[in-house]
Amino acid sequence: MSRKPAQESTKPSQATLAVVLQIRDGTLQVLLWERAREPYRGSWALPGGLLAAGETLEDSIRRHLAAKVDVREISHLEQLATYSDPDRDPSSWELATAYLGLVQLGLDPDVPGDTRWHAVDDLPETAFDHGEIILAGRERLRGKLSYSNAGFALAPPSFTLGELREVYVAALGHEVSATNLRRVLERRDVIEPTGERRPSGRTGGRPAEVFRFRDRQLAITDPFAALRPRR
Repeated sequence: MSRKPAQESTKPSQATLAVVLQIRDGTLQVLLWERAREPYRGSWALPGGLLAAGETLEDSIRRHLAAKVDVREISHLEQLATYSDPDRDPSSWELATAYLGLVQLGLDPDVPGDTRWHAVDDLPETAFDHGEIILAGRERLRGKLSYSNAGFALAPPSFTLGELREVYVAALGHEVSATNLRRVLERRDVIEPTGERRPSGRTGGRPAEVFRFRDRQLAITDPFAALRPRR
C-alpha cells in the first residue's frame, strides 16, 4: 500500500537535477546542498528544481544551477538519465531528469552557505534517490574518459602529463600510467604540446612539457576503448 498522500493531479511533475563534478583536493567531488525542510530535512541533495512553463529541460537545469554555482564555470553539461519511480519522492509524484556537469580543476566557484562539495567516495546522507544518481554520474564520467576527450572538462586549460594523470586517477578511481596516458591520448589526437615547459621543482630534473586539449567540445575519439586498472 502506498504511503503517499492523495494527489490532486493524475500527472507527475517534472524536475531537473544536476550532478556537478570537479576534481578538488585530489578527489572527485560533487556539489550538494543541505535541505532545510521535509522530506529529508538535514540530508544533502543535488541542485535542481521543477520545470517551469515554456522551458526546455536544459534551460531548466541551467536556471536552477545559476542559484547554486556560476553556470559559466561548467565546462560540459549533458543529459544523464530520467528517473521515474513513482515512490522516489515520498511527498509527491515527480519525474526527474538528471544532467551531468563538469568543472575544470583549479576553479573555485562561489556557492551559497547551504551548499558544499563532497567526495563522491564518501557521501553524506543524501535525499531521495540522489545517491544513486550521483554514482550514475560518476560511471558516465568514467566511461566518457575512456572513449572521448572528456578530460578537457576536468583538466585546467594547460597541464603537464603528471598533472593530467592526477586528474584521470581521481576520476577513474585507479592508477594510470602517465606514459600510457600520453600514448593513448596522442594516438587519438586529443592533446597537443603548447611549446612551453614548466620549471623543474626543488628535486631538479628536466623541465616538464606542457600540453592542452586540442578541442574544448566533447568528441568521441574511440567508441570501443576503456581505461582499465592494471592487473
